[in-house]
Amino acid sequence: MLHPTAIVEAGAQLGADVVIWQWVHVMPGARVGDRTSIGQGCFIGPVAIGPGCRIQNHVSLYEGVTLEADVFLGPSCVFTNVRHPRAHVSRKDEYAPTVIGRGATLGANATILCGVTIGEYAMIGAGAVVTKDVWSYEIAVGVPAKPLRRRFPDEVCDGLQELAWWDWEHGRLARVVDDMRAMTVEDFLAKYESP
Repeated sequence: MLHPTAIVEAGAQLGADVVIWQWVHVMPGARVGDRTSIGQGCFIGPVAIGPGCRIQNHVSLYEGVTLEADVFLGPSCVFTNVRHPRAHVSRKDEYAPTVIGRGATLGANATILCGVTIGEYAMIGAGAVVTKDVWSYEIAVGVPAKPLRRRFPDEVCDGLQELAWWDWEHGRLARVVDDMRAMTVEDFLAKYESP
């Protein structure tokens, strides 16, 4: 679904079942994955957005930002792409890549400085300012953002990374979805981890 006020420029690639709301501008070179939703007032530069992402209202994604699959960006998240911007100096050759890992969640008004990687399934608190890399499954909050803790014990996080259930084929996922909902993470790992 494409709202009539949205502008999607030639050269942008939209996957299947993408939803784009009011007053969104998608630039040439943007690649938006299947089932992604982009809220009102967003700017999408020439970036890569994986499938299943949810981008809430008033987020701007500039060149150099990559969102992997199933990322959630809360309202008014801020991204940068140059470490030392100046109006009178072109710094396009200095864009620092920023990667937001699969399944990560960024709270409202989080600011992500360029050149960092936020790991898979990490959670960034509302209003946090991320200046350094955040590990997979880590919760980071504050200004500047500091790790609060990992969402699970280290051995569970490592087990989830090794299991990589997100890469399973659709049929297998459909067969285990009830266990995903009903079991603790530890029990799910014990049942499905490779021998």
